[in-house]
Amino acid sequence: MFRQSLTRLVSPSLLSSSSVSYAAPRTMMMMMGLPSTHRMVVRSMAMTNEQIRLVKATAPVFQEHGKTITTHFYKRMLSNHPELKNVFNMAHQETGAQPTALANAVFAYAANIDNLGALGKAVSLIAHKHASLQISPSQYPIVGENLLASVKEVLGDAVDQPTIDAWAVAYQQLADILIGAEASLYKQAAETQGGWAGWRPFVVARKEVESDEIISFYLEPADHGKLPTYKPGQFISVKQFVPELGYEQPRQYSLSSAPNEKYLRVSVKREMAAKERPAGKMSNLLHADVKIGMQIDVSPPFGDFYLDLDATTPVVLISGGVGLTPMISMLDTLTQQGAKRKVMFVHAARNKRVHAMRKYLKDVVAKNSSFVSTSIWYEDTSDAIENVDYTNQGRINIEAIADQVVLPGAQYYICGPLAFMQDVEKQLAAKGVAKENMHNEAFGVAA
Repeated sequence: MFRQSLTRLVSPSLLSSSSVSYAAPRTMMMMMGLPSTHRMVVRSMAMTNEQIRLVKATAPVFQEHGKTITTHFYKRMLSNHPELKNVFNMAHQETGAQPTALANAVFAYAANIDNLGALGKAVSLIAHKHASLQISPSQYPIVGENLLASVKEVLGDAVDQPTIDAWAVAYQQLADILIGAEASLYKQAAETQGGWAGWRPFVVARKEVESDEIISFYLEPADHGKLPTYKPGQFISVKQFVPELGYEQPRQYSLSSAPNEKYLRVSVKREMAAKERPAGKMSNLLHADVKIGMQIDVSPPFGDFYLDLDATTPVVLISGGVGLTPMISMLDTLTQQGAKRKVMFVHAARNKRVHAMRKYLKDVVAKNSSFVSTSIWYEDTSDAIENVDYTNQGRINIEAIADQVVLPGAQYYICGPLAFMQDVEKQLAAKGVAKENMHNEAFGVAA
């Protein structure tokens, strides 16, 4: 997590050096391929060639020791600033997922410090995640100070002051880019009709059981105001006090219906304890303790994974498990708008009991059979009926359904666990699908 801005950690002598110049992050953002709506001019120190060399040289160090450094960083920062426990997913601290994500992000940044264009997609993803969590510029100095201190404390004499100074400038460079991108997202969210800034209270108007694991929550504005028209595939954050922890926790959930004037719907999987992974505190709280009529804080919709509604080419929606939630939003939008684009909905579930929204899918196909079809895969078919509940057994095999999914000009939207998505994309690529036609959203941790 390179989360918000650092004031200035570099020494006064470095700031006054004639070798240091200033460059607007607008240029860097264009290099990174970020949309124009994310560009905002903030003055940021440009890195010297020597600083770039030093940062790039540390990439192997972060590849080898990154998780040790970032684990120390989170413990240090959250001990010094316990108020940030309201911002971070503390379950990801327990499992080590957040330190791992940060270590990977730091390594990628160091390895590509001389080629920022390679990081454009990752920076956009992080900016949207940050915006949904209402990250503020004032939190960046805290992160920067503790991250650099952790590098020194873990690596000791193995890292010298010029390298730390180079990383301070590198951090500020990325922080300014993120602050600019996030400020643009906040502005856009607040100025959108029905939109808002910060957290907005919503009322749980309805809870609907979708499967043995998933419940849909219909959230209506407590102020009875308007709602924004979001892009199908985007997500919101919800925030609730967790008594077990003693502080608030935010979680991000995909919107699972087409935009409408009455409610926002999220469909939440109850995460049970498994092996080394603890039970999901927020998902279990929502399932068991959040009742109809209760209020919950909600962020505006964000996310750069969404359906291109202007295209007319075929759409192939491929999901695994709870990854079907943004796909349902896309499918719902396409059918409500009467787009008539050919749509193939491919979904994998462990079994019938955990397959959410089965009835909805059957109804959609029945009403739109001329352009919508499905391919449903179950690993366990013991209590299911072939060609009624599912069409194929096992894991998704693109070769077996190539005539249905490998379509000229099709756009592919893929969502689910990372390993699932990597496997599907590898299979699609083997069938000749271009990388630029595959769009994905992994349900996991962003840096």
